[in-house]
Amino acid sequence: MERILVLGASGFIGNAIYKELCSYFDTHGTFCTDNNALEKNHQFHQYDMETDSLDLLLYNLKPTIIISAVRGSFEAQLALHYSAISYILTHPCKLIFLSSANVFDAFTNYPSYEYDKTLSQSIYGRFKIKIENALLRLPNEKYNIVRLPMVFGQGSPRVNEIKTLIDLGEAIEVFPNVVINVTEISKITQQIHYIVNRKLQGVFHLGSSDLVHQKDFVEDVCEILGYDNPLFKNVYDSNNDRYLAVLPKDNLLPANLQISVQEVVEATIKKIG
Repeated sequence: MERILVLGASGFIGNAIYKELCSYFDTHGTFCTDNNALEKNHQFHQYDMETDSLDLLLYNLKPTIIISAVRGSFEAQLALHYSAISYILTHPCKLIFLSSANVFDAFTNYPSYEYDKTLSQSIYGRFKIKIENALLRLPNEKYNIVRLPMVFGQGSPRVNEIKTLIDLGEAIEVFPNVVINVTEISKITQQIHYIVNRKLQGVFHLGSSDLVHQKDFVEDVCEILGYDNPLFKNVYDSNNDRYLAVLPKDNLLPANLQISVQEVVEATIKKIG
């Protein structure tokens, strides 16, 4: 049986992945801040990447798969990933790294595919590229790079933010000229499970198979959540459509593991309601 360590398993995405995998594999997770419920679960390990050594945790647990879903200081994350890479190079282990569509945010004229060149204008995107580049130098069987667009679903920070802004009577920033794709948390966990189960290699783009203008998508989410006439603040950072979307071409998952924009919208209300 695989022994899986989910780094950042108390966060929104990491916790969903842990819950998906824990019934099928010997799955462990890390959490940072004190949490009584997690402390009682012997599959969870308190770990602060700013002060603790990842090496100690890895050598004690001896995972065969590390899934990185951590958030926090970029500098600390870089050190963590370099430690993980050192470990997988000398042990029978691979790293699944959750990356972002932002690694392509300097390319605005078209969607991006798995093996397109990365280039980012944002600090966040450049940080993700640093880790990606370190992984791309490894043998193929040692890593997966999983790039995600905006993630919605039950407990999603993005949905919670929309609801909070509307409840406060504040405007939601929308980008009428930005074309995106999106995804939903339960679909991500199924896709990760499939990648683990089938021992797939390489780079995966786990966004919806179709595209939508960001403003139209947010309007649809607000409508399905039951909000009438929310306030929007239109932000135009370009005169033309600008793409920030990750589409699959080389590493396609089966049809039942793909998702459409409309399904993401519908899943939002199903999960919330």
